Amino acid sequence: MNLYLTQALHRAVQQRPDATATIFQGRSRSYGELGQRVARLAGALQRLGLKPGDRVGMLALNSDRTLEYYLAVWWAGGVVNPVNTRWSAAEMVHSLDDCGTALLFVDDQFLPLLATLRAQSTALRSCIYMGEGQAPADMHDWEQLLRENAPVADALRNGEDLAGVFYTGGTTGRPKGVMLSHSALVINSQISLLAAHFDESARLLQVAPLFHLAGLSFLLRGLVAGCAQVIVPGFSVESMLEAIERERCTKLMAVPAMLQVLVDDARTAAADLSSVESVGYGASPITEALLERAFAMFPQAEFTQGYGMTELSAGVSYLTSPYHTPEGRKLGKLSSAGQALAGIDLRIGDSDGREVPRGEIGELMVRSPCVMQGYWNLPEQTAAALRDGWMHTGDAGRMDADGFVFIVDRFKDMIVSGGENVYCAEVEGALAGHPAVAAVAVIGVPSSSWGESVHAVVVRKAGAEADAEALIAHCRTLIAGYKCPRSVAFIDALPVSGAGKVMKYKLREPHWAGHTRRVG
Repeated sequence: MNLYLTQALHRAVQQRPDATATIFQGRSRSYGELGQRVARLAGALQRLGLKPGDRVGMLALNSDRTLEYYLAVWWAGGVVNPVNTRWSAAEMVHSLDDCGTALLFVDDQFLPLLATLRAQSTALRSCIYMGEGQAPADMHDWEQLLRENAPVADALRNGEDLAGVFYTGGTTGRPKGVMLSHSALVINSQISLLAAHFDESARLLQVAPLFHLAGLSFLLRGLVAGCAQVIVPGFSVESMLEAIERERCTKLMAVPAMLQVLVDDARTAAADLSSVESVGYGASPITEALLERAFAMFPQAEFTQGYGMTELSAGVSYLTSPYHTPEGRKLGKLSSAGQALAGIDLRIGDSDGREVPRGEIGELMVRSPCVMQGYWNLPEQTAAALRDGWMHTGDAGRMDADGFVFIVDRFKDMIVSGGENVYCAEVEGALAGHPAVAAVAVIGVPSSSWGESVHAVVVRKAGAEADAEALIAHCRTLIAGYKCPRSVAFIDALPVSGAGKVMKYKLREPHWAGHTRRVG
């Protein structure tokens, strides 16, 4: 029997049926209850016409029902298609129609969108209400389905059977459907736990969006460990602090943008965060200045960074906790993305895929059982990404003598100015060190003289004052002159995806209208 995603639930029901599985807004459910609810919901899905391999969508904020959705669809033999809650209606419709998602779970937050989705989608046929109130007349009610349907046997789809179509966050344009198998997701959970272990005694705080693979990966690791998962609808300082204090959460995972908001909020200093034993972070770059503030916020906690992407089933390299300690930081690895996990082949390659010498910049390439099967219905883009058994990530980086990977930038974000390569992450790191800068994104804009010039988009800290000249002067003390911004714009907030990643294509659009960009 090959690996399958519902196996961890079978194990927990067999060994620890009375142990807490989920806690959501004061509602607690055991693993025994979870197993019964999943089996009954799977029966309801099959009665509604779900066939093996059919896609089932979800448009909802985080809740305990999110885990039930994932497990029930897999138990019934289906394929999940969690919808990015930050998308426009048109983008949501694209994700539904592109892979033929006929059945959609919707919560209270997104009921107002449902009429539009139904009107525009050619695939959507039926909807299940997964909210807390009374189900609309034209939707199936979640709890009623559980009451009216008997539990069914697990369909036991496994191995290379498709488990999910996960649409990329859209930071670079139209989302693509990433196809991940049961084996890929299970193996990623297992090897991630080897690098950053926790067991059944842990209490995980699920605050990142669970439609996104970073959040789902943390959720699946909790399921494999058989521990309690404290779930909040979405990130806010208030909800996060309250959950940590009330439920004594021990593990949390956050994107850097969340950590930034936490350390900047006065309420954090007054909160009791002593239960937190470990903090995982990743999904976007982080500055050492922010890390230092996070260390001070959770002085008793271990920190781990994960590097990965949807196409790789989440993390493939970790910077583990020893390198975050005061002694470990002296080793100079804190700015790295760590080392490849067990079972992961990772190398830095040239344009032909050949490995480059250590220290040289090239493209990160990954070979592992966790790599995607391809992009849904996009054979050309699949062939471009998967070559000779390696996933070409599009990330520029280098590897040191100890196998630590240093992410330099996305190749598509690299700026070529006057024949010189400028890596945006380096410029962003310089700007982030200025005391007036809360957030920054660097992009290339058209230049008649240089082809592209370096342009910074900055969010100032509340009450701070700094003009373009001051920020450029600050950069000149840290990086070469040709890397420094030629222009600076100030805005209230950077556009971010559901994963907390800055959507640079939105920042570029007004500058490149009518131009052909010279760098990919």
